[in-house]
Amino acid sequence: MVGEEVVTTLQIPHAFDFHQEIGEVILVGTGGTGSQVARTLCRIVYDMRRRGQHIPTLRFVDPDTVEAKNVGRQMFTEADIGQYKAAVLSSRFNLAMGLGITAYTEPFDAEKHVSRYGSLVIGCVDNHLARQALSQTNGLWLDCGNHQSSGQVTIGNSDDWQVVKSGLKRGQYTHLPNAALLFPQLLQPEPTVDLTPVPTPTASCADLVAAGEQALLVNDMVGIVAGEYLYKLLNRLPVTTFLTYVDTESLSMRSVPITMENLKEFLYKA
Repeated sequence: MVGEEVVTTLQIPHAFDFHQEIGEVILVGTGGTGSQVARTLCRIVYDMRRRGQHIPTLRFVDPDTVEAKNVGRQMFTEADIGQYKAAVLSSRFNLAMGLGITAYTEPFDAEKHVSRYGSLVIGCVDNHLARQALSQTNGLWLDCGNHQSSGQVTIGNSDDWQVVKSGLKRGQYTHLPNAALLFPQLLQPEPTVDLTPVPTPTASCADLVAAGEQALLVNDMVGIVAGEYLYKLLNRLPVTTFLTYVDTESLSMRSVPITMENLKEFLYKA
């Protein structure tokens, strides 16, 4: 699913003042976008360890198993069919890179899977119920969403506009709006119309690709953007945007800088 795009004005961006060290990364959803993000995340963490940096613990959470329709489009082979996606990917990257990833083959639960401090949760889910569970996370949330040929990646750590607004008044950028605050419609069921054929609101990305209703490589493009956010966050590099839109048809990408004007624009729309 994709959020509604807004027009932004050109302003000098500010860096996200996120001073907390990231001690763990929890990847929720290891399918279309999630499997692409998993590969990039593991490459980043492996490189960090090679350079002698402190690396976070990694957790993959996904209750789904590999189906034939996932092979070729996601990071799975025919030999993986019937196995849990999170377990397949964690085992694969543990063997290849020795990262000690823990797999949870069950629905995401913020209280169970996320520690209180120093957590970064990556959402790569394709339904509103999973996003509702992700919205219960207290802390840093990197969310990926897509539709037919477009998508967005958001980074935020607050679901309270008053907290964000209070920081802006002080000229501080310690709190950014998370996906639930930016696009609350993503937590609601998709509206359906009484026409046939139509995609069901619970259709997976693989189902949409098979039906010709989603571009084959849109998840890859979203995953690349998410990977760059991850690289900056984990390597403590300046993050100066909080939202990035991608489109496979036009081969375009547009990021929304962290400015008071851009954040206020979303604030007034809320």
